[in-house]
Amino acid sequence: MKPSRRKFLAGALLGVIAIRADAAQPHSSRMQWRERRDLYPEGVASGDPHSDSVILWTRYAFPGTAPRARLTVEVAEDVYFARVIATGSAALSATLDWTCRILVSGLRPGREYFYRFADAAGNGSRIGRTLTAPHANDARTARFAFASCQNVTQGAQNAFRRMIYDDEAAASSERIEFVLHLGDFIYELVWYPEDRPQGMYDRTLRDLIRYPNGEKVRDFHVPTTLEDYRTAYRAYLHDPDLQDARARWPFVYMWDNHEFSWLGWQSFQIFNGKNRPAQTVRVAAMQAWFEFQPARVRQQGNASLQAFIAPAATNVPIERFDEHGLGQEPNNLAALRCLTAYRTIRWGSNVDLFVTDQRSYRSEDPQLRPEARALSSEEFLDFIPEEAAAIIDAGRSYAGGKAPDAIPFGDQAVPNFQKNRPAQTILGAEQKAWFLEELASSSATWKIWGNSVATLDCRADLQNLPQGLTKNRWPGAGYGTFGGGTDFGNAYVERAEIYDFIKTKGIAGFATVSGDRHSFWAGLSAKALPPKQFDPVGVAFTTASISAPGLVEATEHRLAKDHPLRQLYLVERDPTVNMTMLHGVRSSLEYGKTRDMAAAKKLRNSSLSPHLSFLDWGGHGYAIVRASRDALETEFVCLGRPVARSPGTDGGPVVYRVKHRAALWKPGETPKLEQTVVEGDLGFFT
Repeated sequence: MKPSRRKFLAGALLGVIAIRADAAQPHSSRMQWRERRDLYPEGVASGDPHSDSVILWTRYAFPGTAPRARLTVEVAEDVYFARVIATGSAALSATLDWTCRILVSGLRPGREYFYRFADAAGNGSRIGRTLTAPHANDARTARFAFASCQNVTQGAQNAFRRMIYDDEAAASSERIEFVLHLGDFIYELVWYPEDRPQGMYDRTLRDLIRYPNGEKVRDFHVPTTLEDYRTAYRAYLHDPDLQDARARWPFVYMWDNHEFSWLGWQSFQIFNGKNRPAQTVRVAAMQAWFEFQPARVRQQGNASLQAFIAPAATNVPIERFDEHGLGQEPNNLAALRCLTAYRTIRWGSNVDLFVTDQRSYRSEDPQLRPEARALSSEEFLDFIPEEAAAIIDAGRSYAGGKAPDAIPFGDQAVPNFQKNRPAQTILGAEQKAWFLEELASSSATWKIWGNSVATLDCRADLQNLPQGLTKNRWPGAGYGTFGGGTDFGNAYVERAEIYDFIKTKGIAGFATVSGDRHSFWAGLSAKALPPKQFDPVGVAFTTASISAPGLVEATEHRLAKDHPLRQLYLVERDPTVNMTMLHGVRSSLEYGKTRDMAAAKKLRNSSLSPHLSFLDWGGHGYAIVRASRDALETEFVCLGRPVARSPGTDGGPVVYRVKHRAALWKPGETPKLEQTVVEGDLGFFT
């Protein structure tokens, strides 16, 4: 049975190490405190703010040999701690790697607070700043940033420095109120410098993580134990820009795949094209996430927000699956239930933020099965026919239960390996039911889906390639979709179920914010594209990576310069891949011949991507949402490639800023996006 909204939220608060504020009796600090950041090397943080409470966090580098330590925390209305409203303490131990999580309740809605920790000798942490959510009926504009995909061993977190710099310069009414981090907070794949002396593309590998245990797979290393994952989080939180951002704003977190394993799903890892059970690794990954991310997450059978009880687990084969593809092996279920992270954050009257988990409950991605390789070829660069992707996504439900025995692929007939399997699910049955219930019951102006993976279709009109450009003709009947799966761009059945529900229920103000693709996207949420009916029900945005390399950078180094389709991706250093997916192959080929942007766009295929208004496969940065009762605006802030840390205080120069605005529509109306260029040249991105 799925949890009700009330029980879900209440269950996240039971047994918390908590202190209650007394705003009626503020007083000057009574705590001895002198800053010793060396004893708190991962800084401070706050998370999951509600209108009356927030979680505070730090990690203490305990210098002694005692099994436990105790920290005192102060919360004040001012940065000088002359108006302290809450004081409390918590015991720490090596069991949770000396991390501390304290829930502060009794706070006032929509307020700024400051906090700090100290040990018994007065050795203190840096000072942190946090904010509470406005009251549920407060109609003020909500403002939050969303970000994802930072890799400290391969790049710099300049985007966080820019975010801080701009926010400090902004009027108080225009400042960001929280940061939604949509996953890949860490990258568990680590290349040691000696494994790749040539570096990663043009980037020098930073020697920041050495797993005390770990496993080497090909030329990279992956964690295998709790201490390995802890090692990664500590290294990431030593980054000064990331640490400063966590000290400035409360964060709302959701994991993606790299917090556990690169291509992982449920408790499986995939290496060398093979699934392998990794229940013990999954539990270790979740415990480390719990220790380092202050979030209101639940543990089955454990009501405490401070303690993590690791379930007993063994790496054994997972062979029996239910009708939704969920592995029924007891160790798998125990590993998945050790943390439940999907939840709702209310921000005034204008935002309900539904944060969902895309990795824990998903069925196996059919595009990652070995049999799917027969549906793609190196000649067509990771694209597979759209109709083939739809067949394997739907499984036995395709065409009303009449799934074909074989899938056409040019002159071949590929056996339909999904014919007797259920349709793909990313959310899983229980979480999806919760999500739809939350959508239907929301009274907020904007129902925002915080989704770690993207939802917008990614396709190209490869059927329009001129004859003779490639050795073989495109094997599809029409469009090609970018292969590899892993997100809602190819999860047609489940996405349609969600969007049909929104349409049937007359839900207006539906928006999606996502990450994972290492690129900026803006567009309309629709379950299908031409030649099928195009019927948008919402707006959708994807933010680029903070620092992890993206498709354009990879193409520069990996795609052969004499590949016949290289010009669909790059012409010299111009990112024509955006043009290919926005306007079509004829536009990119024309640009390759003439370098004439206007002439290229005149050849646009209007049926290709009516859902997209912006695409940048090469950008890095973050996005800011402003949600009022009349409109939702999402601003993309793009910075240069973060090969090295910017020497200044501003994070480096901005490549562009662009705003996408959707006026609130009524049920039954079609949402629309308007675009405003704040600065920069958007020639290849629109």
